[in-house]
Amino acid sequence: MRKLLLTYCYLLFGAVLQGISMSLFLFPHSIPSGGAAGLALLVNHWFELPLGFSLWLANAVFLLFAFNYFGFTWTFRTITSVATTSATIIILSVQAPLPHVHILLDILGGSIFFGIGVGLLIRVGASSGGMVIPALMIASYKNWSPGKVMMGINLFIFLLTSLIIDYKIVIYAIICQFLSTNIIDYIYGFKFQKISILSPNWRKR
Repeated sequence: MRKLLLTYCYLLFGAVLQGISMSLFLFPHSIPSGGAAGLALLVNHWFELPLGFSLWLANAVFLLFAFNYFGFTWTFRTITSVATTSATIIILSVQAPLPHVHILLDILGGSIFFGIGVGLLIRVGASSGGMVIPALMIASYKNWSPGKVMMGINLFIFLLTSLIIDYKIVIYAIICQFLSTNIIDYIYGFKFQKISILSPNWRKR
């Protein structure tokens, strides 16, 4: 019971960190936090579907595959983390406006919070939704670094979205992804001596 409680404490903490990153540092500059937002933009542009529905559709498809690949527990934890992140974004976007000194400082701060948050989510057997789901599926199958796989997928999608949005935003998003995915890999590989529950348990044996 104690192990399960600690797992969800770390899950909620990671999800809140991700929400802080997106609401206070990245979204004010219209910087997408990952490829799912870029994918939603492409679907909206090509098929004229609403952005909100496009984003929901992308996550629903990914979660369906994740359920078949990782099972119920992993999928439930991912849904919990997505809901927590969304709630954090809604609350902070209204209640805690942050003065922005410089966009590069915001990218740095956002990347740090995002990388730590997603890294913790992966370590406790969950994800942040979006493109992290296919990245984890590929990483677990190929035994590759999850951060590097996520970087590759998001880079491809960001390059596609550069056809329909400001290229400067794409460059900022790529910088953010490079920083955050390296932090994700560091958190994922870090050896917690006293917190044994943080060992990666999402890999398919």
